[in-house]
Amino acid sequence: MKLHQLQGYIQCVYLVEYPEGLLLLDGCCRADIAMLKRTITEVLQRPFSDLKLVVVTHMHPDHAGAAHKLRELTGCKIASAKTSKHWYRGFGGRLLHLTDLLLAGWVAGRLGKPRKNLWYSPFLHPDFGLVDGDCLPYFPEWQVVSTPGHTDRDISVLHTPTRRMYVADLMVKVKSRFIPPFPVFHPNQYKVSLQKVRDMQLDALWLAHGGEVSLSVNEYAHLATVAPRLPQTPWRATKIKAKLWLRTRK
Repeated sequence: MKLHQLQGYIQCVYLVEYPEGLLLLDGCCRADIAMLKRTITEVLQRPFSDLKLVVVTHMHPDHAGAAHKLRELTGCKIASAKTSKHWYRGFGGRLLHLTDLLLAGWVAGRLGKPRKNLWYSPFLHPDFGLVDGDCLPYFPEWQVVSTPGHTDRDISVLHTPTRRMYVADLMVKVKSRFIPPFPVFHPNQYKVSLQKVRDMQLDALWLAHGGEVSLSVNEYAHLATVAPRLPQTPWRATKIKAKLWLRTRK
């Protein structure tokens, strides 16, 4: 197994290379497709169709945005959490999808990235629905670990031989500190997931925003302390800002 950590549009991209095929640990942004194709065909000198499996850890634009298009281009399969409902369901879900696309564009602007088309379907249609403890199809060294909180369906992916795990957005590294992601829709589940990963005593974590890290006991404790007690969502943040603005106008 060889892990390639690539710089994506607004997140770290983890491409796993085996002689028999390639595994992408998350669905990336739509804007990352050209970079992935160039890496596979020019750097690794392999056919683009060697991409066998794309994992989607949750439905945000930098984790699901390229999945369907990559399947169309390469014939790869998509694996994600087994769920009964779409994340962006209903009218509110479609508004949330648009909000998340705007947030991704805002992050790109803060990073000095050129504006790109990030549009992707709000409805994921995976080939494999996986639950906690399942091994990835085609890649049995990798095991699914359920880590909800950021959304209701977040999964992480553990490489069992090396005791290293891709945890997507379970935490974010900003400068030298680890903080919870935004949003956190399910704060109680988030704290359980954080404790679950801490108890696994892994050798390292791979973050979507922060690269490979190893957290100390104090850093886990800090994360638990600053973890939100109430949901932190775009709607809630907008309401709070609107109330503050109204108070200043009185």
